[in-house]
Amino acid sequence: MALANARLHAQEHATAEGLADEQAALRRVATLVAEAAPPPAVFAAVAEEVGRLLVADHTIMVRYEAHDTVTVVGAWSLTGDSVQVWLRRPLPEASVSRLVRETGRPARSDPYAGMATAELELGIRSAVGAPITVQGRLWGLMTVASTGEEPPPGTEARLAAFTELVATAIANAQAREELRGFAEEQAALRRVATLVAQAAPPEEVFAAVTAEVGRVLSADVAGMSRYDSDGAATVVGVWTSTGAALPVPGSTRLSPGGRNVTALVFETGRPARIDDYADASGPAADLAREEGLRASVGVPITVEGRLWGVVMVSSRREPLRADTEARLAGFTELVGTALANAEAQAALTTSRARIVSTADQTRRRIERDLHDGAQQQLVSLALQLWAAQAAVPSELEELQAELDRVAAGLTGVQDELREFARGIHPAVLAEGGLGPALRTLARRSVVPVQLRVGMEGRLPERVEVAAYYVVAEALTNVAKHAGASLVQVEVDADDGLVRVSVRDDGVGGADPARGSGLVGLKDRVEATGGTLRVDSRAGQGTRLLVELPIDAGQPPDST
Repeated sequence: MALANARLHAQEHATAEGLADEQAALRRVATLVAEAAPPPAVFAAVAEEVGRLLVADHTIMVRYEAHDTVTVVGAWSLTGDSVQVWLRRPLPEASVSRLVRETGRPARSDPYAGMATAELELGIRSAVGAPITVQGRLWGLMTVASTGEEPPPGTEARLAAFTELVATAIANAQAREELRGFAEEQAALRRVATLVAQAAPPEEVFAAVTAEVGRVLSADVAGMSRYDSDGAATVVGVWTSTGAALPVPGSTRLSPGGRNVTALVFETGRPARIDDYADASGPAADLAREEGLRASVGVPITVEGRLWGVVMVSSRREPLRADTEARLAGFTELVGTALANAEAQAALTTSRARIVSTADQTRRRIERDLHDGAQQQLVSLALQLWAAQAAVPSELEELQAELDRVAAGLTGVQDELREFARGIHPAVLAEGGLGPALRTLARRSVVPVQLRVGMEGRLPERVEVAAYYVVAEALTNVAKHAGASLVQVEVDADDGLVRVSVRDDGVGGADPARGSGLVGLKDRVEATGGTLRVDSRAGQGTRLLVELPIDAGQPPDST
């Protein structure tokens, strides 16, 4: 009786010690989870704690992947000879891994068929596996394996306490990752939105968007393409995680057709994905395989209701997350806005150019009509008047005096008409070019002008006309408002630009927004693709700086 009591006491003591050991192991793991340790550290710690606690030969933790594969995320071995972690491998038939995958419940195997040849080489004969469930979804499993006897009954329940902690660690890590990802995504969207608000060129927006979505979505490759009417796609932006060279934007045009993301988005106008390019077809799929890509997600770019192109992210390793389409949509909306803004700006520039071109043609026509019509008629009348004067007898002094007054008035009208015609469109500009025309302006200015023209030869007519009117308006403003004693005018041409600088020593304080005549100049300058800047601090004079592209396209012909 005493011996039986001693044995019972020893068993109870051993059970108590085992329970204490288990609780201590659980506390150590729980502490790691509470301290937000990285999941790999938790996986390694749990594998070791479970292996030592359950006196197992091996513990293995895996994550289920797509296409009947698993990734070993944690492992421990009594001998130190363990399974290599962070390798993806097929899910074997007749294994604990597959049973748990199919049932979502704990399972055991005897003899153990193994996950793969690697486990069989470790001598594993039997195993028990418990599922790891994260937020109601089967995530993976934890296995304890033996090279000898089967793990004892109750092993499944003891494993469950540890898998719950693992699931908590994974859920916490996912929540932190999602929060960090959301913050990074919002920051990326703000950066792109800032570019759009600043009216950055579309090419700059394309490059920024592909880089931002590639980094935020942890893609291997991100790209953007523009559709032609037949469904062919031209690459306009590309980014890679490694910085490796890929098709240069604008140089690669993918023919339409096949089953690939580019073609699917064009055909449906909706987001599309390819999770395995092995079964894809068409030129876009061929290019993806050449670059070693496995999966892609694409979202359409629409501009004012019409399909313009597609933004894509691709992976070389595994299918992209289920929320990839929704996350890309925020960026494609910004791209659509940038393109709409660029089209509106181009339309505005074209409209300005058309207005300026029409106005210039009208000025030339009026100047020509005045010269060939009214001025010639006045000249003819003046000749007739002089002939009449010559025929008046000398004794008719009053008539002679009256004719002299008429002749003087006629001469005055001719001079005024000549000045008027010169202001409309100076003949010297058309005949002699910008240099002579500016020298004429300088001579006629009521404020002394120092003029330097640092170029020779003729420029495109639209550039000469714009530069001439810039100087003419600036000199008029100086005379009316500046109270200046000197104006310096400099004109140079280099790097494909004509630079016009007009600086005075007047009172300064000019504000283009107050209708000083600079608003019309700004429209004219921008219609030629140029820029106009005004620096006018009170008491420090005013400087007007204009840059006009020489080789920009000609304004549209309004005729």
